[in-house]
Amino acid sequence: MITCNFQREDGMIKSLVVNGHSGYDDIGKDIVCAAVSTLTISAINGLLEYVKLEFYYKVNEDGFLEFRIPEIYDDKQFTKAKAILETLYLGLKSIEKEYESYVKVVG
Repeated sequence: MITCNFQREDGMIKSLVVNGHSGYDDIGKDIVCAAVSTLTISAINGLLEYVKLEFYYKVNEDGFLEFRIPEIYDDKQFTKAKAILETLYLGLKSIEKEYESYVKVVG
């Protein structure tokens, strides 16, 4: 099972840890893992390239992804980052709803 553990502070997503494999299908054919990976990597890319946010993130091939968002003082950056992060959360919750035996979203 994939676990997506969000942490929030003052209504803002501050970190995410994703761990595990869904087990829906073989690695390389697993649409659930692919969906979770696509959403999370797209969010990281959006924060880096669109928001121009500097933050800690780590991704490895063992089904692990983590990021931590620093305090954001610029209002435009905050608004953009919040939109990307909440969209990520909604997307992962949608996957969880459809594949509840394979994905768990916490937070």
